[in-house]
Amino acid sequence: MSRSPLPATATARRPARVVEIANRHPRLRFKRAAVARIIALLDSHPTEIGLKPAAIPAGELSLVFLTDPDLARLHDDFLEDPTTTDVITFEGDPQHGVAGEICVSADTAAAYAQEHGRDFSTELTLYVVHGWLHLTGHDDLVPAKKRAMRRAEGRAMRVLQTAGAVPEFSLRRAP
Repeated sequence: MSRSPLPATATARRPARVVEIANRHPRLRFKRAAVARIIALLDSHPTEIGLKPAAIPAGELSLVFLTDPDLARLHDDFLEDPTTTDVITFEGDPQHGVAGEICVSADTAAAYAQEHGRDFSTELTLYVVHGWLHLTGHDDLVPAKKRAMRRAEGRAMRVLQTAGAVPEFSLRRAP
């Protein structure tokens, strides 16, 4: 795990966020600083994403990259659903300095990207954005809310792409 303190937003009056990044996928490679930059940019551009600055929870954020079986195990343990999924977000307690935890499946991103002719790095970045938006209060279980979340994802991805901040993720071949 690496701890990356990030700059506070220009509009927020909160201390720099600490982001814990854990790579629990044996074949996934990326630069932690580039991934931490995703969070820094999202945190510092709420209005461009369509959020009020107060919607961004304060505190430490944990980001974990997992395999499909590992994320499916979490899905079962916490949501009683043993199927694979792309992202699980756990809300934290900002009053105790914890914004939350975002758990992302690199396997699902790779499979979806390949199936739909998309770039793996962009797809995995979208999953991080999706988890971050859940922490800001977005929901995707009701159709109208899901459409609003998709629009926010698009705006967030444009912020990252404009800044040249989509990290390069790669999966080594299985032995």
